[in-house]
Amino acid sequence: MITILASRASAIIYNLLYGRDGGRTFILPANICPIVPITFFKAGISFEFVDISSKTLHMDLEQTERQLKTRRYGGLLYAHTYGDPSIPYDFFSLIKKQYPELLIIDDRCLCIPDLVNDPATAADVTLYSTGYAKIVDLGYGGFAYLRDDVNYHSHVLPFHHSDLEAVEKSYKRSIEAGEQYPYIDSNWLQTDLDLPAWPEFTERVRIAKESSIAHRQSINAVYNSLIPPGLRLGEEYQLWRFNLRLPDKKKTLEDIFNAGLFASSHYASLGGILGPGKFPAAKHLADEVVNLFNDIHYTLEMAEKTAKIVLGSL
Repeated sequence: MITILASRASAIIYNLLYGRDGGRTFILPANICPIVPITFFKAGISFEFVDISSKTLHMDLEQTERQLKTRRYGGLLYAHTYGDPSIPYDFFSLIKKQYPELLIIDDRCLCIPDLVNDPATAADVTLYSTGYAKIVDLGYGGFAYLRDDVNYHSHVLPFHHSDLEAVEKSYKRSIEAGEQYPYIDSNWLQTDLDLPAWPEFTERVRIAKESSIAHRQSINAVYNSLIPPGLRLGEEYQLWRFNLRLPDKKKTLEDIFNAGLFASSHYASLGGILGPGKFPAAKHLADEVVNLFNDIHYTLEMAEKTAKIVLGSL
C-alpha cells in the first residue's frame, strides 16, 4: 500500500490519469462533483457517465456492469453521494476479478477522512479530501491509499488562482443554464503546494475531525428536532451537509437567502453539460435536493432559523 499526500484530491486524480497507458475511457456517476470530469479533461482522458440508483443515490451498479461489457474501459470512479460511508465491497471485488486491468477509484472526498487504509476494499485507489467545504476542512489537501501496483507519477503544473476562479465560474454558469460546458485548458490545477510531513498532517486532520463532527452533530440535532423525517434524506447522508428532498426547492432556497442565511443545491446531473446523455435519477434528485449547512461557520441559532424557514416555505 502506498500513501499519497497532495495539494488537493483533484491533483491526485490528475497524477493517476495523465499519461496513463492506453488512455482508455473511464466511467463516472452523473452526479459527481464537476471538478472531477474537468480534471479528466485536463489529463486528456475520456469518460462516460452512468446514472445513479434511485434507491441508493450512488452510481447505479447494475448499469455500470452492463456498460463494462460493451467495450474495454480504463477504469471507473465511484463516489459516495453526500458522504454516505457505505462501501460496495462485493461490487469492487466482482469487477476487479472480471476486469483486473481496470483502475477502480473509490472517491470518498465527502466522507470522514480515514487515516488508516481500508484493508477490506478491492479498490485500487481510496481517495479523501481535506479541502474547502469538506468534513475536515483544512483549506487544502487530499490524500489517497494506492495498491502497490498502481502507477502514480507526480506532476508540477503552472498555477494561477485567477484561472481556477474562471473555471469555477464557467462550469457553474453552464450548470445553471443547462448548457454544454466549453472546457478550455488553463493553469487552474494547483499541484505544488508546500505540504506538511505526513505525521503533522494526520495530527491536524485528527484534531479538526473531532471538532468538525461534534459541531455537525449539534447542528444536525437542531434540524432533526424541527424538520419532519419525510423531508429528510436518511441519516447516512447527513454528515457532510444536512440534506432534504423538497417539492419546490427553488422557493425554499430563495426564502433562506432572503433571510440572510445559506444553503446549497448539490449535485446537478452533468448529462448534457460535461458529457452526453440523460440521467433521470440523477436529475430527479438534483431537482429536489437542498443541502443545509452544518459546518463550523453555521451556528445553532442560524440552523434553527433555517429549519423554520424550510417549514414555512412548504
